[in-house]
Order: sequence, then C-alpha cells, then structure tokens
Amino acid sequence: MKLIKAIIRPEKLSDVLRALYQAEVRGLTVTRVHGHGGETEAVETYRGMSVKMELVEKVVLDIGVSEPFVDVTVKAVMNAARTGEVGDGKIFVLPVEAVHRIRTAERDTAAVTPVAS
Repeated sequence: MKLIKAIIRPEKLSDVLRALYQAEVRGLTVTRVHGHGGETEAVETYRGMSVKMELVEKVVLDIGVSEPFVDVTVKAVMNAARTGEVGDGKIFVLPVEAVHRIRTAERDTAAVTPVAS
C-alpha cells in the first residue's frame, strides 16, 4: 500500500480528476495550499511598496492505493498535470504501514481497494 501525494497547479485539478476517474482510481483528498518550489519570485507593488511574492497557490492530492494502482495513478497524474513549464509540481510515493476503513472495519488492501456501493 502506498500514499501518493501529488502537488499540482490548481488549474490542472479538473484534468487530473478526470484522468484518475478514467484510470478507475477512486478515493482521494484535495487540499488547497501555498508553497514555493522552482518558480521565479515575482515582485509586485502594493500601496506604493514593493512586495516579494514567495508563495504560490497549489493543490495537494492525497491518494491511498494498493500496489497494483501505484503506477496507474502516477501516470494519470503525470500526464494530466504536465504543462512543461516550471511549477508543474511533484508526486511523492510513500509507504503506508496500515489502513483501516471505519465503516466496515476492513484493513489494509481491502480498505483502499474500491468497493461497489
């Protein structure tokens, strides 16, 4: 089991969600964040003062998947989020020690694999 953390541009969120749905990857959390990576720093004038804008708006997707879905998920995000410009984001794949589904008390792979409703 892995936790995939993808940091992407906000304007690419719809494309990424569509790609994940088409890849049959279900279950994720989306968080709007601000951060700084390789983007150039912009200087703006605010009330007559120069202000250095250091943080850029991004979106973080947390996606818990079982092993067979890791490559599928990474490829879907990578292809849908890429613009080819600095600031496209990063994808981190982290090991997961345990997962518990609260509703059914299922554990580990059964808890991250999609179930029919």
